[in-house]
Amino acid sequence: MMYDLIIIGAGPAGLSAAVYAKRAGLKAVTLDSSPMCGGQILNTYEVDNYLGFKGISGMDLGIKFKVHADALGCQFITATATKVNKTDNGFSVETDKETIESKAVIFAMGADHSKLGVPGEDDLSGMGVSYCATCDGAFFRSKDVAVVGGGDVAVEDAIFLSRGCNKVYLIHRRDELRAAKILQNQLLSIPNVTMVYDSVIKSIEGNDQVENIKVLNVKDNTESEIKVDGVFIAVGLKPNSEIIKDLVDFDEKGFIISDEDCQTKTPGLFVAGDLRTKRLRQVVTAVSDGANAVTSVEDYFNRQKA
Repeated sequence: MMYDLIIIGAGPAGLSAAVYAKRAGLKAVTLDSSPMCGGQILNTYEVDNYLGFKGISGMDLGIKFKVHADALGCQFITATATKVNKTDNGFSVETDKETIESKAVIFAMGADHSKLGVPGEDDLSGMGVSYCATCDGAFFRSKDVAVVGGGDVAVEDAIFLSRGCNKVYLIHRRDELRAAKILQNQLLSIPNVTMVYDSVIKSIEGNDQVENIKVLNVKDNTESEIKVDGVFIAVGLKPNSEIIKDLVDFDEKGFIISDEDCQTKTPGLFVAGDLRTKRLRQVVTAVSDGANAVTSVEDYFNRQKA
């Protein structure tokens, strides 16, 4: 079957694109490796900056997005896309189940959490090392933990963990945070949070469970040890762009280069959400990208007819 549009990824960007594609009358299908659509938002404890849904959990917001798409009759396939190819008629998308074809493709696969790359991180992953505070925070109730990072996610994680943990150390390599001021003010008012500025983790140690971390102060080059039961890493995102290496251009971090029109260097290929070069990666900008991408798809089809 030849589709007008294949959307790869069913996070906020992909679901928004699915809704706009349906409303545009396009024959579209959305692929996602998980039957539970929503992307990273599903692991977010609380979303407080998406207009009209103050204080909603990420899981609930993701479910609302999917319910909206289902109500319109959007088509979904649970499959993992493995490769995208240019064809004479458009594009083919190879998956772990089948190969499907379309005239255009929107990439909305998002990004995964970046790693520190320090000794002990991989060995103790799932045994105290975590990349999702809302997923694993309950296991560390009344215990001491460290959060690594200085952006919105790291600060939100520290705030969330402080509600149940005995003590939270926030470790950041610079002397000030990058998070939104409202989050910083909230964090700095919490008595069981200790800031560890100008510092990086050198190693994570423990026998079958995190027991302590070695920390290096990057200004005076001194090392210290902090006893913790868990380490939550929030140092950025790694774009999921492996399946399209030859068809688009990337920036130095691996994000697909595109402006607000979401068009890549290859006509007919578009990108939306966290996978795209952009300043702000939030639910609201992902949803906006989905709408912009479909509008650009329509323009692309109209130019072909002219």
